[in-house]
Amino acid sequence: MNAATSSSLGQGSYTTRPPTPAEKLARWLHWPAAIVAMLAALYLVFVVYATGQAAWAAGLLVLFTAGFYVYLSRGGFAWRYLFPGVAGMLVFIAFPLVYTAQIGFTNYSSTHLLSEARVREYLLEQHDAVEDQVLAYSLHASGAEYRLVLRAEGETAPRWVSPPLALRAGKPLRVEATPADAATRPGGAALSLPELIQHREALSQLVLVLPDKTELHYLGLREFGPVKPQWTAHGDGSLTRTADGAVFKPNRDTGFFQTATGETLQPGFKAFIGVGNYARMLFDDEFRGPFLSIFSWTVVFSALTVVFSTAIGMLFAVMLNWEGMRFRTTYRTLLFLPYAVPGFISILVFKGLFNQNFGEINAILDALFGVKPAWFADPLLAKAMLLIVNVWLGYPYVMILCSGLLKAIPADLYEASALAGASPATNFLRITAPLIIKPLAPLLVSAFAFNFNNFVLIALLTDGRPDFLSTKLPAGQTDILVSYTYRIAFRDSGSDFGLAAAISTLIFFLVAALSLINLRLSAKAQK
Repeated sequence: MNAATSSSLGQGSYTTRPPTPAEKLARWLHWPAAIVAMLAALYLVFVVYATGQAAWAAGLLVLFTAGFYVYLSRGGFAWRYLFPGVAGMLVFIAFPLVYTAQIGFTNYSSTHLLSEARVREYLLEQHDAVEDQVLAYSLHASGAEYRLVLRAEGETAPRWVSPPLALRAGKPLRVEATPADAATRPGGAALSLPELIQHREALSQLVLVLPDKTELHYLGLREFGPVKPQWTAHGDGSLTRTADGAVFKPNRDTGFFQTATGETLQPGFKAFIGVGNYARMLFDDEFRGPFLSIFSWTVVFSALTVVFSTAIGMLFAVMLNWEGMRFRTTYRTLLFLPYAVPGFISILVFKGLFNQNFGEINAILDALFGVKPAWFADPLLAKAMLLIVNVWLGYPYVMILCSGLLKAIPADLYEASALAGASPATNFLRITAPLIIKPLAPLLVSAFAFNFNNFVLIALLTDGRPDFLSTKLPAGQTDILVSYTYRIAFRDSGSDFGLAAAISTLIFFLVAALSLINLRLSAKAQK
């Protein structure tokens, strides 16, 4: 049966058509394109592995293998639409979470950036010049190449001459120098200092070997000389300082090479410290005090914001639901404006309004009561200011939600209540509040979780100030956990990434718990 044959199936029939040229080309290119993609993926894995990131290379290999299996085999056909979402979740959600949690068990910081092996390698690369054997040099053009002439300091007669050199940057070069005589001396004039600077990179990779096997290294724009290493490595990982014989061993608890007397070397190295960062939160008195205060303030700030926003938003929604109110649409529009204006603009406007010396709020308070509160200097006033601004930004959201929920309440209930002679307060407490609080509860939990991580408000309005006094790590009295974590990781606390990662992991579990509560409440609300 050829491609144009028709077959009967019951009362219907189907006709197969011959493939178009484009379809034929796609079939021919299918496997060549797949092979090219596989080779490109393998090359990327190899490049990552060559940089020393074996774990990352293994992860990429697993990801690429799964992708090619799903899209090139019939067995993975059912996963073709799910694979992008699952892969994206693993790469952009699961991996950052695991990586952050892993950093929380290390001492990773600005003073412990490198691995132990890299720190040891860096120290072993340190050399000192042998001062009494340093030779001055000059560089002379020899056709398209160059020759070095070496002489002792203060002498005019050359001692050693190099063979003609190409001096290509990025190419290490090791050559033998010969004694200078009339036949080997270059005839051209020595290059000037600006010309020497142009060849500095190539000269820094040049090693000249004298007949007695002494090796001369580049020491600067005017000198070559032998060098001696500052450190000697041992099989147990320790290093000995050649100047005085002091032995430094890697201390994996502190992340430094140290002597028995406690002398340390910089830089430090990243080391696994277990639950050390979490123990600091609980048992380090100088850290625990500010941390617990910030944690408590974070919970209070989030809870009070939700309470006040809900109360004000629900009040406005009930008032605007009154059919007899004149200009109701105008009021609704005006009350909605804080939600329509971008949040960061409103925050910056309020920052100017609360300015102690020039702000309009203090100008009004001074005119009425003769006071100018220090909103940004007093901790209690700063916290009150944050709550005022956050409630201003948050109540329109609750008002909109409650307005929609009020429309779903049957009017018959209010009519029956009116016949019974109930007051508006009774209507609200017995009818309105019970009927809207249940579907509103999951959204309020979400609002609590949002304000728990409301970094933008803190950063733009107070920046966490005023600070606690005499603390080991700088901490602000208006900081919440997320802004405190940012300060520890990137601002004025020595970039303690390990501690910041531990706090971030704690925040994740707290927000995850709130999310579970939200899901439970949502499930109950649907019943």
